[in-house]
Amino acid sequence: MSSINQSSGTSKPAGSSHAGGLLPIVSLLFAATLWGLIWYPLRSFEAQGLQGLWSSTLMYCGTLIVAIPVLYKGWREWLQQPWLFFFMAIVTGWTNVAVILALLEGNVVRVLLLFYLSPIWATLLGYFFLGEQLSRRALLVLILAMLGAVIMLWDESLGFPAPQDRADWLALSSGITFAVTNVLIHKLHDSSVMVKTATGWLGVFVVAFILIFITGEKISASADVMVWAFLLGATVMTLMNIAVVYGVTHMPVHRSAIILLFEIVVAAISSILLTNEIIHLREWTGGGLVIIAAYLTAIQHVKKGNEF
Repeated sequence: MSSINQSSGTSKPAGSSHAGGLLPIVSLLFAATLWGLIWYPLRSFEAQGLQGLWSSTLMYCGTLIVAIPVLYKGWREWLQQPWLFFFMAIVTGWTNVAVILALLEGNVVRVLLLFYLSPIWATLLGYFFLGEQLSRRALLVLILAMLGAVIMLWDESLGFPAPQDRADWLALSSGITFAVTNVLIHKLHDSSVMVKTATGWLGVFVVAFILIFITGEKISASADVMVWAFLLGATVMTLMNIAVVYGVTHMPVHRSAIILLFEIVVAAISSILLTNEIIHLREWTGGGLVIIAAYLTAIQHVKKGNEF
């Protein structure tokens, strides 16, 4: 993105004056929208013989077009904190692979509800490891966002949102590692946004490839489908991952986690529209609470500027 500080090679931490603008918020909303729609091409690929691990491998192989040059230029940043970068690559890799597999195997809205318990983990991790102090307003907004998610996605036929099968465990573990990733992004605040993003891409590619080797998952898709998966990674995955890392870098963990809940709204509505289902009052009510929470977070973030 044009506003990333390329001249110095480092991104500004979450407390900088640059974080007072709207760009981090817009970046997160943009990324949340794309992530909320990504389930559709993934299921299309699967229907054409490209299973989840292979989809992950090919899409993030596409991101390596950008990642390899970035990591080559930024290798000195890796040497400064190699273990943090290594750990970030692994947890980011699992986050993305696990949520992709969960979206393919499970109910979309249930998967996202379990994944987006991540603000709870993110808030706790931010408090204990980053020293982020939570005001009463911040806690109330967090509760409002989670309440909206539960109202919109609750389904009695699916039971209480606790792990019941492999898709559930994948979604829950992905949400936990997503929160850990956000904390690591903040820990690496002296490193550039692009190096952190490229590290995550490399991690997804490596984790997916290792799982393919372990599981022996076969590929039966045509060359055209594989090319489309590669192109999706090179374009859409590249853009939305940069947007996530940029936004999370310039905002406290608990606030970025709340704004990213907008993905639930996009995914729920898109799944309803694309499957010819009806949007009920429950979906509108819960989605409205999520949007209100994201709006309150954004307004508070802009008003207090440097404090955040």
